[in-house]
Amino acid sequence: MDYFDLHLNREEQLAISALGLAHLGDGVYELMVRSWLIVHGYAKKANLHRETVARVRAPYQAAAMKRIEPMLTSEELAVSHRGRNAHVGNIPKNASRGEYAHATALEALFGWLYLNGKKDRLNELFAFIMEGEDDAA
Repeated sequence: MDYFDLHLNREEQLAISALGLAHLGDGVYELMVRSWLIVHGYAKKANLHRETVARVRAPYQAAAMKRIEPMLTSEELAVSHRGRNAHVGNIPKNASRGEYAHATALEALFGWLYLNGKKDRLNELFAFIMEGEDDAA
């Protein structure tokens, strides 16, 4: 199995919980953030980890979800709503329940797009999220 290029049928995808999609999407999103930081010259800065954490925290992800929501198709909205409505256990100290729900929606969407091989769409949404970020280069 190629874990960088998964091919799950619709039934297998539907068997994945919203939190499962969010778990996968969290990794996809963080990898994209790390890649973006490297490409934009942040690797020259002293604290690359701090720059990454700032962009993967729930409040940042929640704001990102709200920005891209008008761009989403009905199918993408349905997936993000599954993530937003998922029952999570612990909410991090740095986020409100609402922020965490929207962050989970973003992660579920990114996980679903990844599972469906929609790299172009992932890149399009991610580029929109990162629009306006300062370039370090």
